[in-house]
Amino acid sequence: MFFVIKFAIRALFALAEDPFRQRPAGRSRLGRLFRIADGRLCAPRQLPAHGIHRILVCRPNHRLGNMVLVSPLLSELERLYPGAEIDLVGSGGAARMLFGTRFQVRRILDWPYRLARHPWAALQLLRELRRSTYDMAIDPCVGSFTGRMLLSVCHARFKVGFPADSMPDIRTPQHLAKRGVHVLRRAFTEPRNGDFPLLNIELTPHELDQGARTLAAILGDTAATRGNAPTIGIFTNATGAKRLPEAWWSEFVTVLRAHRPDIRVVDVLAAHGRSQLPGVTSSFYTRDLRKLAAVLANLSGFVSADCGVMHLAAATGVPTLGFFTLPIHAKYTPYGPGNRGLDIDPGTTGTRTAGLAIDWLDKVAAARTASVAEGGAVLSVVS
Repeated sequence: MFFVIKFAIRALFALAEDPFRQRPAGRSRLGRLFRIADGRLCAPRQLPAHGIHRILVCRPNHRLGNMVLVSPLLSELERLYPGAEIDLVGSGGAARMLFGTRFQVRRILDWPYRLARHPWAALQLLRELRRSTYDMAIDPCVGSFTGRMLLSVCHARFKVGFPADSMPDIRTPQHLAKRGVHVLRRAFTEPRNGDFPLLNIELTPHELDQGARTLAAILGDTAATRGNAPTIGIFTNATGAKRLPEAWWSEFVTVLRAHRPDIRVVDVLAAHGRSQLPGVTSSFYTRDLRKLAAVLANLSGFVSADCGVMHLAAATGVPTLGFFTLPIHAKYTPYGPGNRGLDIDPGTTGTRTAGLAIDWLDKVAAARTASVAEGGAVLSVVS
């Protein structure tokens, strides 16, 4: 085991010096470490149904969306092992805010976001993992260098993950929210072919009530004015090429309101606090992810650029429409009932997209009405 630790430390400093893994020496160390880890992966149908009490999930990613997409795996672990406790390695603080109150989560460990600036913090976390003993550890990602390094270093009886030298086969789900569940089910001793768990951050009744009160205050609602008007939240921010221009969003909202004047729009602001929706006076701003989720959960629908907030909204159960400017739709489309992703090509105007959004909202409203009539059945998937 000292051999593995030695290689992990060398790989760690290789990552710190060469985060994009362009140097041959860094790639060689990492490749050797992953081959060691691959040799210790749990074979299919070898993960026992009993005797698993201490679980480690390795998902050291700082992006909000990627952390939200871990929630189906947590739900599956809780179903398979309801008496176990879970440690989760995240990064950047999102995991703590999203899952820190989850009943079976014992602790959340933070892998440093900027490794080159905090190599000693990373070493301390590695030593902490080595001092702990787990019955099972899982790296739910395909191609995560840091996740596989953590899986290699930790002390666990069973280690679950995708082989590092192979691509997902035809049975591997495309959507990232399902992949962790898939690799866990493949290792589990008994076949499990049911529906995949949905995204879920387990908002409490108190949080939902506070979110409803906040939304009502933003809209100036009273008992006399509330009515049944649909309320749509819009989040315009995204990173890099995923961001749509402000003029595009302005055209989208103008057409949306012209065709559906009954719709009330709430501008959900990004961390920078600046609006990209001219003329929209109702807005909400917070840096607290659970407060944000509580407000989103009380909307009639949510429209967003491709980003972490889109996945956070889907995790609250609000029907979510995501706009994708990059060809990653199948992996990241809003996951769950009532949700949909739209590809926005360079020639796709805000006007045309507003028409598609209105059609989607009408289908969501019809599905909700049918659900109520059937006694609260689950909202059907809108495609």
